[in-house]
Formats: sequence, C-alpha cells, structure tokens
Amino acid sequence: MRGRRHQPSAMIVLVLVLASACSRTPPQIAGPHARNLLLVTIDTLRADHVGAYGYTRARTPVVDGLAGAGIRFDRAYAAAPITLPSHATILTGRYPPGHGARDNGVHLSASVPTLATVLHERGFRTAAFVAAFPLDHQFGLDRGFDVYSDRLPRDASGRQADERPAADVVSEAIAWLRTKDQNGTKSQGPSTKDQFFLWVHLFEPHAPYVGDPSRPVLDRYDDEIATCDREVGRLVEALGARRSETVIVVAGDHGEAFGEHGEYAHSIFVYDTTLRVPLVVRLPDASRGGSTSSRVVGDRVTLADIAPTAARLLGAEIRDVDGIDLAPAFAGGKLTDREIYAESFAPLLEFGWAPLRAIRSERWKFIAAPKPELYDVDQDASEQTNVITAHDAVARRLDDRASRYSPPTLAATPAVDAGGLERLRALGYAMGSRQAQTAGSGRIDPKDRRDVAASIALVTSGELSGDRLESALENILRADPGNGQAHMRLGFSRLARNDCGRAEREFTAAIESGLPSVDPHIGLATCLGRRNDLAGAGRVLAEAARREPSNPVVMANLGILEAARGNNAAAITSFQAALTADPNLHEARFNLALAYARLGRKAEARAAAEELLRRLPPDIPQRAEVQRLIASLQ
Repeated sequence: MRGRRHQPSAMIVLVLVLASACSRTPPQIAGPHARNLLLVTIDTLRADHVGAYGYTRARTPVVDGLAGAGIRFDRAYAAAPITLPSHATILTGRYPPGHGARDNGVHLSASVPTLATVLHERGFRTAAFVAAFPLDHQFGLDRGFDVYSDRLPRDASGRQADERPAADVVSEAIAWLRTKDQNGTKSQGPSTKDQFFLWVHLFEPHAPYVGDPSRPVLDRYDDEIATCDREVGRLVEALGARRSETVIVVAGDHGEAFGEHGEYAHSIFVYDTTLRVPLVVRLPDASRGGSTSSRVVGDRVTLADIAPTAARLLGAEIRDVDGIDLAPAFAGGKLTDREIYAESFAPLLEFGWAPLRAIRSERWKFIAAPKPELYDVDQDASEQTNVITAHDAVARRLDDRASRYSPPTLAATPAVDAGGLERLRALGYAMGSRQAQTAGSGRIDPKDRRDVAASIALVTSGELSGDRLESALENILRADPGNGQAHMRLGFSRLARNDCGRAEREFTAAIESGLPSVDPHIGLATCLGRRNDLAGAGRVLAEAARREPSNPVVMANLGILEAARGNNAAAITSFQAALTADPNLHEARFNLALAYARLGRKAEARAAAEELLRRLPPDIPQRAEVQRLIASLQ
C-alpha cells in the first residue's frame, strides 16, 4: 500500500492512530462481434498527459498501443469532475441528474440499469476491482457484479486505507480472469457461458503523488500515470487468446488542475482541465477486419457514451440513456453533433456555494453560475476569455438548456455517513460540512472563493507540510472561520510540532463547529494527556464515546488513559473491546501486550505480541519494536 492518505487520528501515548435524459434516441445497433468487455478507468487522468494525445514526455506505451490499434476520441469529456458521479455516468450512460449520484458519497439510484446489470442478466460473468473508497460498494455501483472487490488494506496502526496500489488491483483482476468457475457466477445459457465483463479502476494519478516532494509535481503526476500504464499492460497481456474477442475501453474519469484558472486538484470547477479525458476503444480483431490502423475521432463525445456503445458491441442494449452508440465513428462516419452536459454540485454540498452546470453546444461552452461564463471553445480551447457580454442571446439559450438537465437545487438525498465522509475528506473531497441541498438566490459563486478553494485543494492533496500547510489552513480559516475540518487539521499539524497550547484551541474550535467526527476529541485528549491533565482527557474521551460508542479508536484511547492512571486491568478491558470491534487495530493490540506485561502476565503479553506480529505487514519498521517486546518477555 502507498500509506499516505489517512485522516489523522491520535492516541495519547504512542505513535497515534486514529433525471433527466434529454437525448433518449435509440442508437443504431452494431453487429455483436465481441464476446467480452474489459473496461479500465484511470482516476484523475488528463488527456494531455498521454502520449497518444500528443504529450511528448509521456510514458504510456500500453495505452498508446491500444490507441494505435483502435479508436482514440480526441474530444471526450466527463459529466462531472468527481470520481463517483463520473463512474456512475460511465456505467449507466446517464448524466448525474439521471443516475442520482451527484457527488461523492451520494448513492446511485437503485432503479437505474447499469452495464453490469444488463450484461449479468444475459449470462455474462461480471467482476469489478476498484482501488479507492469513493467507489465503495455502499454507494451502489456493485449492482450486477458477481464479484465487486473494494477491499482496502490497513496501515501499520490498523487504520483502514482509502486506496490501494494499482499492482494489487490488477493482480486480483488477473486471478479472477484465470479462474474458470467463479463463486457467484450465474451463467444462463451456453451462448454466454464464457463471456465476461471486467471493470478495473486504478487510482494512482490522484494526489498526493509519490516520490520526493521536492521534485516538480507534474513529474510525479507523470510517474503515477506511468505506473498505471504498466499495470494496464499486465492486464491486457493476461487476456491471452481472449484479447482477439474482447472490447477494451480505457478512459480517465476526470482530469486534474495544476493552477489553470486558479484551480488545483478537481471537483469544484467545470473547466476542461478537469473535464477533458482520454478515451480509447480497441475493438476485437473480427470487428476490425484484421486492420490494426488507428482512427482518431474529433467529434465531441461524453463518457455517457461508453455504456450504450459497449452494450451494443456485446449484442445487448441499455435503455433510457443520455449517451449514444459511437459505432458509426468506428467505420469513419460522423457522429451526431449534439449538446453535452456536465456539472459539479460539490460546491453546494460541501461548502454551501452555488453549483456549476455546463453545456457544450456547437462552438460554445456555457457555465451556469451566479456569474455565468461563455467560451468559444473552437477558438479559445483553454477557456480564457469570457465572451458572454457579446453573445447574450447564446448565453440565455444555453442557460435554459442547462436548467432542463438540472436546476441549481437538489432534492434531499441520502448520503454517506460520518465515517465515510471522513474517509472522503482524507482523499481530498468534502473539506467542509455537508450543506443543505437547496440552493436559493444569493449563493456564492465558486469563482469568488477561488483562493479558498485552491487552499483547500492544496491542503487535502497532501502536498503541503510544515509552515506551508499551516499557512494554507490559516488562509482557509480567515475566509471560513467555522470550517471545522480546517481547525482539526491545523490542530493535528500543531500537535505534530508539540505545540499543544495552540493545538488545543484548534481542536476545541473543531468540536464546537459540529464536525461529524470524534478525531478532534482524540487530538484534544492527547494534548491534555501530555500535560498530565488526565481528568480533562477522560472527560473529552467520555464525550467521544458518547458520540460514537462503537468507535474502536475511542475505546483504545480510553485504554491508554486507564494505563496512564495505573489501572492496567481496566485498560485491558478497553483494549479487548477495541479489538473485538476491529481486530486489526494494531496500536490497541500492542498496548494490550504492554498492559499484560505490567501486571506480570507474561504469557498473555507474549501471546498478544506474537498475534500482532502475525498481523503486521512484513516490511514495516514497527515489527522491530514488537520483536523487542517479545524478547523482553522470555
């Protein structure tokens, strides 16, 4: 695991743990030449960092090779610059208003067909292997899959990771490919017995980026893309003879901003830095007539086109979609010139700002916002010059079209629980508190909070540390004094510097903000414990336990507090309760061994330490400390 995206939690003594479808025209049915579908989605992948799209510094030979033997769509766009809504569009063929997943953590509508449900009904074996928490099965994308693997590893302290490496995802997918009889397979006839739909999601290009942080961020971004490309190569190679009868689709789910329009990361704005993505389709050999020549399609397409296109290639149909069948482009035909919709409701849901909706029509791109924008993207592809004052009639027409897809409001929608929200925050999403979902006039235009949004993106990206991190957090709090997440992060930053005096103020402000997390309670208790205010620490942890009585980290911290008071028997009870709730909470097991040792119960201490050693990953430095404890108990 990469081990770098965990929301900080703290322990007191040790290293701390903590509906619309405006275009429903049935597409032309293409001949079902393919038997299988391999869909690879690469998170946060910009088109202009792929060699096939002209990037001279690219290290993407596998994707370039697929493009060289297939079809590359030069102007492909996401329907949202956010992982879950974009993937829901890929799998359903619908824009976010039609599938319901309007932001990360917002459930896909249970009534909407997906590629998996359609193909599963026809007897296909179906499997998905995803790399990050935003696509966890709880959000509804698992419907129709025989296998939906979203198991994520734990770090050395036992905390659940929020992503996993591409190599692990691909290895698991290859193992599935090599297993003929999968558990849960529901083949329904000899004609489809061996057909499969395999979706593999890779997360590496999402911030923060591996490598020396002193290296340029774009170099490290390219490193992550190269890692994904190598893993895609392993996956394609594993198809073996089945490659000749498999449709292979490779797509980015959204792009990434590196300062364009004053934006960093993604999810807030709907400029093409975060909407334009690579889309490559490699057809089965029979469909191409043996030809290996590449084709470049310049017509505008949307990721909503993937589902209807793939379904038809496999002899199926997915109905009521916003996308179209792209088959005419495979033979050199021209696609229908249509409008394309995109949106981001993250500004509304996460910060209470106005949402952004975009319509692309002919030469124009319109962004519906309190301060609307209009760009002639044929002449101004980088969207630098807002020409709305010169083309007011065009803007009014496209504003009306955007509202037909979605108003700037949302009906009440069940969303992720507090624990899930914290995991999304650890990945750089949902920095603020989830807001009321109705948007009245007077909502703030995200452009007017560009500096705050940039600071938030830099903080949540994991690319900042030390003084730069604290400066960015202070900037956020100047503009948004009630931002509990920023107070908490600033508290943990100051705690790491042993500045508990100022850290306590931040943790207290985070608690008072109503932040739906007990992490600031744990941070505050840590500070109080460090200055030997065990009574104060106890009161804070008791409140945390009242809020989240089943939280194993809180139980473990209560155990550490009892141990600090000299009550090792009570500490053991708390540690055991924590481990019953989460057997992989490694800090709790280590402290349990210590508590047994203090009471002279060496056999139990040794058993706890040996069990911990069995559970720890083989290559982490904490193993040495556990081994020293075991040696002392001989």
